[in-house]
Amino acid sequence: MSRFEINEEFCLDGRPVKLLSGAVHYFRLMPEYWEDCLYNLKAMGFNTVETYIPWNIHEPEEGEFDFSGSRDVEAFVRLAGSMGLHVILRPSPFICAEWEMGGLPAWLLRYPDMKVRTNTPLFLVKVEAYYRELFRHIADLQITRGGPVILMQVENEYGSFGNDKEYLRRIKSLMERFGAEVPFFTSDGSWDAALEAGSLIEDGVLATANFGSRSDENLDVLEAFFKRHGRKWPLMCMEFWDGWFNRWREKIITRDAEDLAMEVRQLLERASINLYMFQGGTNFGFYNGCSARGYTDLPQITSYNYDAILTEWGQPTEKFYQVREVIRELFPEIPTGEPRAHERAAYGRAELTGKVSLFSCLDDLAECRRSAYPMTMEEAGNGYGYMLYRTQVKGYNRKMKVKAVQASDRVQYYLNGMFEGTQYQNNSGEELELFFGPENRLDLLVENMGRVNYGYKLQAPTQRKGIRTGVMVDIHFESGWEQYALPLDNVNRVDFEKEWIQDTPAFYRYEFQVDQPKDTFLNCRELGKGVAFINGFNLGRYWSEGPVQYLYIPAPLLREGKNELIVFETEGKTAGALWLEDCPVYVEYE
Repeated sequence: MSRFEINEEFCLDGRPVKLLSGAVHYFRLMPEYWEDCLYNLKAMGFNTVETYIPWNIHEPEEGEFDFSGSRDVEAFVRLAGSMGLHVILRPSPFICAEWEMGGLPAWLLRYPDMKVRTNTPLFLVKVEAYYRELFRHIADLQITRGGPVILMQVENEYGSFGNDKEYLRRIKSLMERFGAEVPFFTSDGSWDAALEAGSLIEDGVLATANFGSRSDENLDVLEAFFKRHGRKWPLMCMEFWDGWFNRWREKIITRDAEDLAMEVRQLLERASINLYMFQGGTNFGFYNGCSARGYTDLPQITSYNYDAILTEWGQPTEKFYQVREVIRELFPEIPTGEPRAHERAAYGRAELTGKVSLFSCLDDLAECRRSAYPMTMEEAGNGYGYMLYRTQVKGYNRKMKVKAVQASDRVQYYLNGMFEGTQYQNNSGEELELFFGPENRLDLLVENMGRVNYGYKLQAPTQRKGIRTGVMVDIHFESGWEQYALPLDNVNRVDFEKEWIQDTPAFYRYEFQVDQPKDTFLNCRELGKGVAFINGFNLGRYWSEGPVQYLYIPAPLLREGKNELIVFETEGKTAGALWLEDCPVYVEYE
């Protein structure tokens, strides 16, 4: 068996090796595209692939595990190994990654006393159960057992959250208990406080740093940190940010390719690298994360293009060629090659073939849960997507004030089927003045727009979605609620023969023909806000606010002949046809 060691240099079977790694998230790509992505990584001259493992996709409900399809981390790692790549695994309970709740599963929030990322019995027993199953899939992939995995992460940027070393030791101990044998590492911001708080350097665990510029300056900090602790270890940037993620209502963030290449060259003269990202991919479904700025939550978009080396859809960018040139100059002995790209097609017009109001087909999609006061999304369902709250209100033929108290993240009010207003987390709780007749049906559609994936808000009450306190009418809390959890994982049950009601949340069915499946893009400019499904697969969210106005459709999701597109539109927008194009569509901000 081979062995990987950390001495003054990284050593593979006793020989020094520089790790040239790129981040690829298997769960953000179609499995059919893994090989092309890894091929391109090698063609750029890199020898390693790094990936996170998100807990929430592998244990979507407590005690129910899924390692199939795009969740098959074992297949991804074995493929990388068969292509001659080393693998860095990051199976920490928390991953950040601009992923929903940083990879932590929403069902944890059903426990009132849950404190995530802490040395508490409740949290650790859940991690233990997860690791017991996870390591059945990854333990045999280690280099000590003939596999390609050379490093495993204990925790991710913990120094930006806490400094409980006993918690870190417990996580490391659990990993060892279930079979981890390769060297461990931690990764943190490249400043002293973060490195001290988040590392286990005193226990001999390699500390790495995350940054995206000023390479020499940041490496100096890491090197000084090693020296203070009497360590002579190789330097590594575990996340060298070659681009950045994007949020709704903000301009796309880009980075100059020449600037990136210059910084990569500077870093590689002293250290090993993991480019974050090599290919970003897509936040399919409801798995986009959320940033926090002060008290304001800023959900991230469906595309995780990241302005990375490859685009969201796998197209090599100028950054690929610039970085490949750096590798050719610094390491002429490393073979490089020409990259692959996927074909794209414009399939044109998708015709509207059916439409139905959400209010008409609620019972087809969800069980009605009754309670005296509103339940959270985690209590009533799996915590993702939407929740429809309904109650009957006695009125007096006059206006009364209505407000949802502590609601997350987006609330739409309907009185007797009529739209009355929309509120967000930053203004939910403000009063709406509505006219109530003698008998009234009040509906509130609440959307979970994505849980925070970084920082102190991981512990915030706002991670629990839906209505946490209640709904007030006049000056009292209204009782007697029905709620429908809508993760929309069963859109095949939508009955388009039922009534469509104008200006209400509704499902729209479109059809289009495909002669040969190729990548394509759904143009969302005619739509308002919602989510789209291709042949039953959740492509993710769209929103007219931008910066993107498309949803990427990989070829493996299409089939020859007729394809079905279902759109859940919450803003009352109706489009008689939609268009499938061969390029992405963006908002042009002033």
